[in-house]
Amino acid sequence: MTAYFIRRLLLIIPTFLGITIMVFAITRFVPGGPVERMISAARQMQTEGGSGISRGSGRENSGQPLSEEQIQRLKEYYGFDKPLLQSYFAWLSKVMVGDLGKSTRYYDPVWNMITERIPISLYFGMLSLVLVYGVCIPLGIAKAVRHRSGFDNVTSIIIFVGYAIPGWVAGVMLLVVFASRTDLFPLGGFTSDIFYELSFMEKIRDISWHTTLPLLAYVIGSFTVMTLLMKNTLMDHLSSDYVRTAIAKGLSFKQAVFRHALRNSLIPIATHFGNNISVVLTGSFLIEKVFNINGMGLLGYESVVDRDYPVVMGILVISSLLFMIGNILSDICVALVDPRVRFQ
Repeated sequence: MTAYFIRRLLLIIPTFLGITIMVFAITRFVPGGPVERMISAARQMQTEGGSGISRGSGRENSGQPLSEEQIQRLKEYYGFDKPLLQSYFAWLSKVMVGDLGKSTRYYDPVWNMITERIPISLYFGMLSLVLVYGVCIPLGIAKAVRHRSGFDNVTSIIIFVGYAIPGWVAGVMLLVVFASRTDLFPLGGFTSDIFYELSFMEKIRDISWHTTLPLLAYVIGSFTVMTLLMKNTLMDHLSSDYVRTAIAKGLSFKQAVFRHALRNSLIPIATHFGNNISVVLTGSFLIEKVFNINGMGLLGYESVVDRDYPVVMGILVISSLLFMIGNILSDICVALVDPRVRFQ
């Protein structure tokens, strides 16, 4: 098993290189990068300058506000003057020493921008993870042992409605109902404007007040999938021969569920655990945008819209590594839950 996990760890390297070089190449060929943005800003300033500039000669009349020499200097500054592979390995050499570059939009170090926002996404990610597993597993068990009862039918309707609504759409609906019309919760943000003037207990209440609606939006999608997965898997095992044999030998139905069927039913749940690690830290792009939460998700969304490629690549580095490590953690969780698993 040790050799298997060592091989999995070594496979992270080529996978990481493949993911990053593909996205890096896309950032080089997609229009609207930092050089184009600087040219557009210069053109806008030229237009706002009045007709005096427009009557000039040369590049002003041609619609190009910057000379070829200025454009070449911009390309050199942003690293667009070198071939693709040379630029990629120059970027990769900096990443290896912890330098993710500087934002082309705000000119701040990418690493500082990410570390400022990680705690917020980690806060929502951990809370949603605890709620999803803490509620879905007991609810899935209850639905399985009470299959086709009134409780099962009512909760299934609620679950399927939740499954049909994406988390960010549910966030918009929650904002309209509970924030815009009734003013029970704030319209967005993580804290109030007077947060630093509040006492310790008031700060806790303020954060909780701002957390409720985004947390519900986070939980809705995962909550549905995990509950149905738990229920269906447990029902399959309850109909297995080994459970019927355990009951025939004198175990009660409750003992057969918790001593035998439940552990085997947790195997699919365990496979999803590691994959949730990347979501815990990187957050949700659309949910953080809807609630204006300044976390990793919103940073990623804005960096894509603004073509802030160093930030895009920095977030990609963290999220891809977390996703690959999460897959390995999923295998470890499966091995802990299922003693029959032996990785060779």
